[in-house]
Amino acid sequence: MDVVTADVVGAIALVLGVSSLLGALARRFGQPTVVGQIAAGIILGPSLLGRLPGDPTDHLFPDEAVPFISVIAQIAVVIFMFGVGYEIDLRSVRSHRRAVSLIATGAILIPLALGSGIALAVQHVGTFDGRHTDGRSFVLFFGVATSITALPVLAAIVRERGIAGTLVGNISTAAAGLMDVAAWLLLAAALIGTDAPGSRPWLETVLLLAGFIALMTLVVRPVLKRWFERPGTVMSSEVPVAFVLAAAGAWATASLGLHPIFGAFVAGFVMPKPEGAPDADVLRSMEQAGGMLLPLFFVVTGLTINLGALSGSDVALLGVILVCGTGGKAAAGYAMARLGGLGTRQSAMIGALVNTRGLTELIALNVGLSAGIIDDRLFTVLVLMALITTAMTGPLLTAIDRRYKPVPVPSNPYPASVPGARDPS
Repeated sequence: MDVVTADVVGAIALVLGVSSLLGALARRFGQPTVVGQIAAGIILGPSLLGRLPGDPTDHLFPDEAVPFISVIAQIAVVIFMFGVGYEIDLRSVRSHRRAVSLIATGAILIPLALGSGIALAVQHVGTFDGRHTDGRSFVLFFGVATSITALPVLAAIVRERGIAGTLVGNISTAAAGLMDVAAWLLLAAALIGTDAPGSRPWLETVLLLAGFIALMTLVVRPVLKRWFERPGTVMSSEVPVAFVLAAAGAWATASLGLHPIFGAFVAGFVMPKPEGAPDADVLRSMEQAGGMLLPLFFVVTGLTINLGALSGSDVALLGVILVCGTGGKAAAGYAMARLGGLGTRQSAMIGALVNTRGLTELIALNVGLSAGIIDDRLFTVLVLMALITTAMTGPLLTAIDRRYKPVPVPSNPYPASVPGARDPS
């Protein structure tokens, strides 16, 4: 085993160990596992460990090993994004069409507009430092970054809070699925026309992307569906097909000059589902394979973050984003749920749930950073926003439960129907 291989293996062991420990600690405090894993990436990076004497981060993650770790992390992200697309169940959208459509529309358009407004202000004061992009891509990307909802983290919170299968759980999950589809399409639009390596002219990219989506939807999906339903098919399990489809989709969009995650997401979305619901074996296999190596992605992200380099203006920008983006998204989710006919408590819970960002946000931010749409400072600010908004979801739901908890009404010991009953007043 050469030195670089040993460094990579040692780094993987360290990352998996620390992230597992902090993920379990996060769950102990009622937080999603992803909060602890993101914290592990920040702790192992230059923000904390790298500030100690001798810069342990540089020794644990040498420059020669980081590219190999990044490749493994990207493979994990591709598998994860396939699972995100595959998990979207449009049947629940049909069941609560009006409420889901209103929530999904309002909870993405309002924060998108607020985020775009913040981006215009940031550009105006000269904080923007994109390397390969123009103002249009920056404004659209910033708007998308403040309007994303993390479907996998939301679904995990719904399960952990015991509201899976309830009206709130079904509607919030369905709305998050629609918002995920819209967000990734908008993010793809933000990347069109950038000068990042491998990119194409915007019109050519649009046509190629539309052709890819049409091919996957109109050709690949029906062929796979017919193959899976054919009696005596050679494939006894759909899991290998899922991995092949995820990798092929990622390769296709990477060849178009877009990020591989778009292809993986579309591949998961068009993967045939038995009776309309995701196959449990496929979903579990993709989650286990991707989830095992995803902590490497958090560490690669953490190596880019340096909290000590943030200035007062960066902290002020974080505050503005949290107030506008987070408040706007939660308020929009609540208002649209009320408009859709839900009660006050249900609407408040949905407003808190759709504000969850987590891993999906980090993936989008890494795409923007690698394309040069945002610089390291804005990347750090937006990562902190993702961490804070995800961590606050659990406490918000707890506060809502306490606020709207039904107060037991004492029974009247003297029912009016009983002859001679006294008036308790």
